[in-house]
Amino acid sequence: MISYECGIADVPLSSDTIGGALRQRVAASGGRLALVSRHQGLRLTWSDLAERSVVVARGLLALGVEPGDRVGIWAPTRVEWTDLQFGTAMVGAILVNINPAYRAGELSYAVSKSGVRIVAAVAGFRDADYFGMLQETRERCPSLERVVAIGTDETRTGGDSDLTWAEMLEMAAGVSAGEVEARERKCGADDPINIQFTSGTTGSPKGATLTHRNVLNNGAIVGRQLGYTEDDAVCIPVPLYHCFGMGLGNLGCLATGATMIYPAEAFDPIDTLGAIAEERCTSIYGVPTMFIAMLSHPRFHEFDLTSLRTGIMAGAPCPIEIMRRVVDEMHASDMTIAYGMTETSPASTMTRIDDSLEVRTSTIGSALPHTEIKIADLTTLDPVVRGEKGEICTRGYLVMPGYWDDADATREAIVDGWMRTGDLGTMDAAGNVNVVGRLKDMVIRGGENIYPREIEEIIFTHPSVESVQVVGVPDERFGEELAAFVISVPGAELSAEEICDFCRRRLARFKVPRYVLAVDEFPMTVTGKIQKFVLRQQAVTALGLEAADTIATA
Repeated sequence: MISYECGIADVPLSSDTIGGALRQRVAASGGRLALVSRHQGLRLTWSDLAERSVVVARGLLALGVEPGDRVGIWAPTRVEWTDLQFGTAMVGAILVNINPAYRAGELSYAVSKSGVRIVAAVAGFRDADYFGMLQETRERCPSLERVVAIGTDETRTGGDSDLTWAEMLEMAAGVSAGEVEARERKCGADDPINIQFTSGTTGSPKGATLTHRNVLNNGAIVGRQLGYTEDDAVCIPVPLYHCFGMGLGNLGCLATGATMIYPAEAFDPIDTLGAIAEERCTSIYGVPTMFIAMLSHPRFHEFDLTSLRTGIMAGAPCPIEIMRRVVDEMHASDMTIAYGMTETSPASTMTRIDDSLEVRTSTIGSALPHTEIKIADLTTLDPVVRGEKGEICTRGYLVMPGYWDDADATREAIVDGWMRTGDLGTMDAAGNVNVVGRLKDMVIRGGENIYPREIEEIIFTHPSVESVQVVGVPDERFGEELAAFVISVPGAELSAEEICDFCRRRLARFKVPRYVLAVDEFPMTVTGKIQKFVLRQQAVTALGLEAADTIATA
């Protein structure tokens, strides 16, 4: 029996656009609660949300946004993020999700690569000055024409063409709702609607480009697997810039009528637990590190979580013991694991709520409806025999059209319609899949995909570094952490803290190595290739990470 499955579908795929789906939801559930943003004190019905989104769409038309134009969003979780997600879809613009953790160089690359005309941004987040970095970026990126400032104080960035969110909404008065409807009629399900940047193996992020058909259907299918109805409330502490939040979260609720609950602008265990308890959430989304933070918090037992029924743990290898604790201690009896990648919108396999506890805690499930999964031979890409290791590949409506402005990377990633995930896996007799390793050296830290080459290229620029290799090492909290093996220039004195400080000034926080180890040489093959798996084992031994290395994951 070969390692191939096609998910059985009893509901046909939708050919709706996001705007069309929102209109249908208003017609069916207009007066019901659609979204609660607790940190903003906002509670919106579907009619409220649709009205806000149409005003944003009118404002975009007033700014001269044309079909296919790229509009960036750089902000943590807040209602304006969702307003813009729906508003850009209505006018045929492509929303470019900018990671809230980006620094100036990463921001400039994303804006330049995708040709963003307008960025809607908050003034800053945590220790990052967004407006300052945007001013640097527009000097390098001529495509960037305007910055729209989001925030309660409505402070402008200072550019001559810039404006506040409120001013953009005022400009909407000059554009009729009929003009939005006319533009929307020109939109098709296969039009690109979203660009999300993922780290690249060459150090340059790649822009996964997704369509209405990709993300709407994926959100709807996952929502149906979880049994969502209008009576469900979904706690969404995962960031909206990622498919998990804006796809499975926002669009999954749009498709099913469930309510979106935003606990805070960024994940906080107490805010999330409080949201579940006070909003009587029935579902909770998160990466393993979020569940670990909640379960281990000293105030965990103060919160009534008995309303929980289901949810999704995804984004990183899911420790079996943590899954069991979520089921037992958080009362999420129908908790699931989902697997996928940004390039597949994102979910391709998933455990089912009626699977046994063993399947739901120790595998990544089976192929979702309308989705083909195979475990492929690394040379021929033909399916291997069940139980044998191979590369996990996905085919179907969910596979992106390609990477933005990168035909070579697209051809490498998608072969005969199959998305090559780069993950090694096995498939059992029932069609359930396990991830057993990765072809590439990508590190998944707390749900963030990190490619070591990007960090290596930054560290290489330090004048005292002769050579560097970065590997992923096991971590009980984040699943994996980064370890940098550094060879110093002869005679140079270089501390671990100096390397970390150097990285902090140039990279997003989650890309800064947790460990720095000084070495004189790297383990090599006879052909001169560096053996990263040997470095990883050396780090496990040197850092005493043996216990973390034995944690079983699905």
